[in-house]
Amino acid sequence: MRKNDVRVIAFYLPQFHPIPENDAWWGKGFTEWTNVRNARPLFRGHYQPRVPADLGYYDLRIPHVRETQAEMAREAGIEGFCYWHYWFGNGKQLLQRPFNEVLRGGKPDFPFCLGWANETWSGIWHGQPGRVLMAQTYPGVGDYTKHFYANLDAFLDERYIRIDDQPLFYVYRPLHIPEPDMFLDCWRELAAKNGLAGIHFVGASYDAKQARKVIALGYDAVHTHWQKSIMLHDHPLQYAWNKLSELVWNGKFKLAVWDYKDFAAKFSGKLDSQPNYYPTLLSGWDNSPRSGRRGQIFVNYSPETFDDHVRSVLKRIEKKDPETNIVFLKSWNEWAEGNYVEPDVKYGWDFLNVLKKNLLADKIR
Repeated sequence: MRKNDVRVIAFYLPQFHPIPENDAWWGKGFTEWTNVRNARPLFRGHYQPRVPADLGYYDLRIPHVRETQAEMAREAGIEGFCYWHYWFGNGKQLLQRPFNEVLRGGKPDFPFCLGWANETWSGIWHGQPGRVLMAQTYPGVGDYTKHFYANLDAFLDERYIRIDDQPLFYVYRPLHIPEPDMFLDCWRELAAKNGLAGIHFVGASYDAKQARKVIALGYDAVHTHWQKSIMLHDHPLQYAWNKLSELVWNGKFKLAVWDYKDFAAKFSGKLDSQPNYYPTLLSGWDNSPRSGRRGQIFVNYSPETFDDHVRSVLKRIEKKDPETNIVFLKSWNEWAEGNYVEPDVKYGWDFLNVLKKNLLADKIR
């Protein structure tokens, strides 16, 4: 039985299966687990490497893995997954297999939506920021049309997450799209043409100013993900030094450690109580497995500090309309960013139990 009317949607990374492109760029058999396994502690007490527990180093081509993930998420009170979706323009996609199998096979019977990760892929994870692997392009209305129809079967699926009967579509970089009204208008016209009530567009923002820009562009809602903004405004000297260290010394002298408890207390603000602002539950952060000393690391992340964060966000939005009381959990399984709630060997189900305690009326595991 649901304890409150919040709708938690967890971002879901599909990069846990090999693809030819990653084989060519990073070596045969590369997946996200490659970075996770190879991680090493960078200072005393640094929690690395992270080792998955119940599901092990899974392969998302296996249906049982996807179904077990959905069962875990449902038990924790999560409404559904937001699968990251990679469309680079001119019909080019990557990592689409897991979601396509979910869509075509009908399992797991668990709600989902799509999040367009509209960003150029570079070698930044491996200290090669100038190396372009796959460029994000925006060829125009013809490609937007092709993109829409590539997703139409998903939008029509009964499992697709809807707001006021409109499929929710998330855009990671809304301000990167040239002539954004062309994209939004195109999809809204095609939605009406194909019997949909519309598209509920959600754009990500990194500070209040950007959030207002996203709404002004015509997005229905904005996701407030203000981790970088807090770094810049609350710790400007450290932020500036870190940028200098990245540019000059490849992160060797970077002060990359931040206090999760400090950030979590500021992660949700007054704007999140507005109907079209959707806050974040941040499930930790440590992307050093990808970026080494160029990464950002949150310490003091524990089930207790996560619980404080969850309760704070839910308190902020407790009076919102249940239909639009959306919260994005970042993330379900971003293991190479230390940004996950799946069980690991150190904490087991503790983080899932925090969600369950706050989202459901049932007893915890």
